[in-house]
Amino acid sequence: MIEHGIEFTSIHPDYAVSREQELTQWIEKCISLQSLDVGEISFIFTEDAYLLNVNKTYLNHDTLTDVITFDYSEKKIVSGDIFISIDRVRENAELYGAIFENELNRVMIHGVLHLCGYEDGTPESKAQMTDKEDYCLSLRDF
Repeated sequence: MIEHGIEFTSIHPDYAVSREQELTQWIEKCISLQSLDVGEISFIFTEDAYLLNVNKTYLNHDTLTDVITFDYSEKKIVSGDIFISIDRVRENAELYGAIFENELNRVMIHGVLHLCGYEDGTPESKAQMTDKEDYCLSLRDF
């Protein structure tokens, strides 16, 4: 039997996850609108150093990043691990003049959209990803 659910874990010393129920409902809605089903999705909120190590170890990239997504989806069941650097999100929110929670939600849904099959490697696919992020963000009711 396939397990289903969205899990949130913070290993960042200065960040505690809030609004888990609202986030879960929002993410499930975004996935459903792609005609896909929720499998097991884990969000892991980390520090820069932790995510840099993940980036080096698994992707051979020696750069800081805000999100790394590992996709375990099968057929129409969306599953994966989404690692997010709270440090990067905070810095980017400041840089872009965004509210931290909005930037965090954008990064979270960015990871989810990767699990749904969206890419961002070309200018065209990046524009499509940004449009999907904006649309999903507009669906939040919290």
